[in-house]
Parts: sequence; structure tokens; C-alpha cells
Amino acid sequence: MKRDSNTMILPWLAVILLWALSRAPVGEAIWLNLPKTGTKCVSEEIHSNVVVLADYVVVAVEDSQTAPISVKVTSPYGNSLHNRENVTYGRFAFTTEEAGNYLACFWSDNHNRVTGEIVVNIDWKTGIAAKDWESVARKEKIEGVELELRKLEGAVESIHENLLYLKSREAEMRSMSESTNARVAWFSIMSLGICILVSALQVWYLKRFFQKKKLI
Repeated sequence: MKRDSNTMILPWLAVILLWALSRAPVGEAIWLNLPKTGTKCVSEEIHSNVVVLADYVVVAVEDSQTAPISVKVTSPYGNSLHNRENVTYGRFAFTTEEAGNYLACFWSDNHNRVTGEIVVNIDWKTGIAAKDWESVARKEKIEGVELELRKLEGAVESIHENLLYLKSREAEMRSMSESTNARVAWFSIMSLGICILVSALQVWYLKRFFQKKKLI
């Protein structure tokens, strides 16, 4: 009995895709060194309807003292999404309602007690990486290869959404560029017309002046 070549290739493709998914990063760990005074921020450009999940913790202080910090997360339009004071760890989670740069700022609360830098670890996850796959597996009673395929499907959907977002941003930028070029062209034409008109008026004025003085 002959086996279809596509049937033989598909399992190998599934294995390769699952391996690539397992090697892909599931989040982004960020380390911040907060000075005694001042604020440090991290930002990420995210499109709308994306789940964001982040855990932060003070992991070390140069002088080994307890160093609480303050945290504030804002949307691209300045809306406060998370605001905590005097904490050493915490979590924020939200679903984006607007596209743009989301900003998370950290600073030290006790300036007088801290003599060195504060090290903060931030585990920032967005989209498919922020999904609770353990809950999905328990709820839908899936495991093993089926769960990995579900993760792969989610990753593909996330990539597709990102491509659509980039396409829309490219269209917006192209429209803005074309509009700016048109305005610059009209401004150049108007400037040239005004220069020609002023030059003609100057020639006419000088000609009348010299005629009155009977110089010409």
C-alpha cells in the first residue's frame, strides 16, 4: 500500500512547528536600576484589544535595605491603568482599548533610607504570551500535542493581528505623508506666487518713481 507523501510530511511539519513554538519567548523580562531619586519607565507600542500582563518585584538593593517603590501605568492618552505606592512587588493586567505606546514608570518611595540603586525585575507579557494556558487546558480538557497545537494556533492569530495592525499603520503613515506633500506643494506654489507679485510691484513702483523724477 502506498502512503500519500503529504500524509508523511505533515507529522514532521507539526513536530518542527511545535519545537519552534517551544523555543519562542513567552514574555519579556526587563531589569531596571532605579536611582535614589528620579523615575525610570518602560514602554511598548501595542494595538487595541490586546491582553497585557506584567509582574514586577524589587529583587535587590545595593545596601540590602527594604526599598518600597511606586508604580504607575498609563495608556497612550494618559489614562491611569495601574497606580500603586509603597510596594515591593505587584501585578497589573488590562486589555488595551486604544493603540499606541503604553508606559509603565517606577520610582523609589523612601529617598532618605535608600543610599544605592534599586533593582526591579519586570516580567512583561502581551497577547498570546499573557494567556493562561493552564486554565484553558483544564477547562477544555486538552493536553499534550493538542494543547501545543492550540498554542500554535493562538500564536498564528496573534501574528496575523500584528500584520493587520502594521498594515493599517502603514496606510495611515502613507496617507499622512501624501497629505503633507500636497500641503508643502501648495505652500511652495503660494510662496512663489507671492514672490513674483512682490517683485512685480517693486518694479512698478520703481518705474513710477524714476518717471516722476524724470530720470527715465
